Amino acid sequence: MTADTAGWAELPFLSGRLLHYGGAFQEARSAAMIPVVSPASGARFGAVPLAGADDVAAAMDAASAAAPAWGALDALDRGRHLRALAEIVRSRIGELATFESAITGRPIREMRAQMGRIPEWLDYFGGIAAGLEGESNRLRGGFLSYTAYESHGVCALLTPWNHPILILVKKLAAALAAGNTVVVKPSELAPATPLLLAEWCREAGLPAGVVNVVTGDGTTGSLVCNAPAVRHIDLTGGTGTGRKVAAAAAARLVPCTLELGGKTPVVIFEDSDIDEAAAGAVFAAFVAAGQTCVSASRFIVAEAIYEPFIEAFVARVEALRQGDPADLATDIGPVISATSRDRCLAYIETAKAEGARLVAGGGVPSLPAPFSGGNFVEPTVFADVAPSMTLFREEVFGPIAAVTPFSGEAEALAIANDTPYALGASIWTRDVARAHRMAGKVRAGMIWVNDHHKNDPRSIWGGFGDSGYGTENGWDALRSYQRKRNVLVSTAERFDDWFAGGKRYG
Repeated sequence: MTADTAGWAELPFLSGRLLHYGGAFQEARSAAMIPVVSPASGARFGAVPLAGADDVAAAMDAASAAAPAWGALDALDRGRHLRALAEIVRSRIGELATFESAITGRPIREMRAQMGRIPEWLDYFGGIAAGLEGESNRLRGGFLSYTAYESHGVCALLTPWNHPILILVKKLAAALAAGNTVVVKPSELAPATPLLLAEWCREAGLPAGVVNVVTGDGTTGSLVCNAPAVRHIDLTGGTGTGRKVAAAAAARLVPCTLELGGKTPVVIFEDSDIDEAAAGAVFAAFVAAGQTCVSASRFIVAEAIYEPFIEAFVARVEALRQGDPADLATDIGPVISATSRDRCLAYIETAKAEGARLVAGGGVPSLPAPFSGGNFVEPTVFADVAPSMTLFREEVFGPIAAVTPFSGEAEALAIANDTPYALGASIWTRDVARAHRMAGKVRAGMIWVNDHHKNDPRSIWGGFGDSGYGTENGWDALRSYQRKRNVLVSTAERFDDWFAGGKRYG
């Protein structure tokens, strides 16, 4: 049984017009549907609704109705619900990984590892919510000041196709722990598993209406963002989509968190172990077929080790196994769609035309049926990529890496910072002082030293510039899902009447 077929018949929402809100599957009011297709073979799994205005309104009503009671629930009790959900996920990691692998094309080994991390976010936010404390202070004039946190109410979570469950749970765990209810709009390219997770939330005992999922396209997303009930928006997606969501949020004065595009630099200094750096480079560039917001797309390598690094890098790239995502031996699956595949191939042709040196890949792999009909692109490496070239400047979101030489630390920093994006960066060196110097100057919200792409619920995640604003993970994420209010209490024996000679003004 392959990841293309395993268990899909058991998912009724792929054969009916079902959304999930109000604690149950609900038949969509819109008749329009979105096909759910394997990116590895083109096989059709089924379809989900393209939710319209009536569907979104119904989900918003369910979330609004549940918000007061959920927000009033003690944080310890909300944490108990999140830990119950964590246990369900923990017991079904294999099932969840199979579905995620099939719908995204990610290799099953990779998805099992990623799904194994999901309960950490639920356990973490379920544990820290009760520890969020306000402050108090005594002010001159006999006043006591104290602060308190409260939930926003209904939050919109717009999630991408590349990590459908991981990114959803990162947002969901913080939002629920803070006392909010949510309406989730997953990407139309990977809409199925969020519906499954919503059903597991019901099984875990979360009250009806706390977690609601409406599937659809950009029109559905716009309806969700513009719904009057929504008081906070959290999006992971492309920079273009982020600008639209930010504008919609600004028009209604609603706060939002935006985790957007990136063009991640990886700076490799001459004191790095070349084999170790090459191993890290392959993971950084080609995990998830390069379809992550922090995918290492620009390798900036010291001239002293430039050619030896390229040789070691290419040798590892050419050893990668590409094919059936359900095969444990597969290292790289397809990109998500035919459109994405064609875009990657266009970037390859542009890089050739602009004079970059192709040293690995560069085409479509020859695979047996049914994968010959999939959206595969060979893991590709270009050397001698100048900062003026398209491949250096634009986010590809696919398995294509660029390598550029540098002659000194100042030049390396200038090349790394030559981008409007500022999400991730990594620095490879054994010089601890240099590592800290570079980390303090490179434009990125997340910097890894001698590693890449590591994520943890305790470690904030986010960027700035064209990569968005706000952060996921950690206490910052929990606080972002709440409002902080101040209360001032007079402890004086009587009111100090200003117009009768009182001494304090303001």
